[in-house]
Amino acid sequence: MLVTAFQPIRELSTGAVIGVEAFTRFGNDGSDTAEEWFVAAAEARLGSELEFAALECALTAAQRLPAHLYVALKLSPSTCLDPLLPEFLGESALSPCHIVLQLTDALTPEQPAALVSALAPLRREGVRLEVDHVGSYFDSIRHVRQLEPDIIKLDRDLIAGIDADALRHAFGEAMTGFAEQLGAALIAEGIETSNELAAVARLGVTAGQGYYLGRPSTRPQDWAGWNNPAEEYRPLAKADEPSGRSDGSSPVPWAIAGRRPDGPETFVHQTNTLAQ
Repeated sequence: MLVTAFQPIRELSTGAVIGVEAFTRFGNDGSDTAEEWFVAAAEARLGSELEFAALECALTAAQRLPAHLYVALKLSPSTCLDPLLPEFLGESALSPCHIVLQLTDALTPEQPAALVSALAPLRREGVRLEVDHVGSYFDSIRHVRQLEPDIIKLDRDLIAGIDADALRHAFGEAMTGFAEQLGAALIAEGIETSNELAAVARLGVTAGQGYYLGRPSTRPQDWAGWNNPAEEYRPLAKADEPSGRSDGSSPVPWAIAGRRPDGPETFVHQTNTLAQ
């Protein structure tokens, strides 16, 4: 049985949940990850069938999300090139402006040009394109230039320890400028500590996700909490605040002030260019 888990994506300047990434799980409780199943399906030449089944499951589950959230759907390049995809998405109850196609695999040399052509009609309708795992393979930057995506997602391998690693920090800084020149939003993936959060926020990264900001959940009651205002409003940090403070407070105070340790996470929602 296929189950969809959603992980929140937060705007780093406010802490607001602006979107989610959909993950496929197997089993009634959603406890089994799907990676091995997708590998086995691809080896049996059934990868596209499983991806479309997972996509249908995610689009159905997304109807129970708060209405302002966009949904990032993980798809392989070959599925994005499948002529069935536009019709499949067109039958969904989800508005095109709330759909993000997230390319998850490395591309072959001929695929970028084909993807630009195949996805152009969907993008004109409002569907957005995201390139995942940027920085994790050699040609990822070139592919970003060719595809001109709406969203660029920095790989977890680049975010891990970015607060203490000068080379990771320099790459993140370069990617912030690159995304700005391209007109794309930049997301940091796999934020797992307060120091990593502070580091990417200071770089001006648009949004982030990771266990520190919220784990994937299959529970609609958790999803509903991503629409609630904070119980107590406090001023939210700017991404360019200095890191050093004499009182030891966080450069992103919403990460502490907005979190309720004994209940669902709730934050003030504000509009962002990622949320349409």
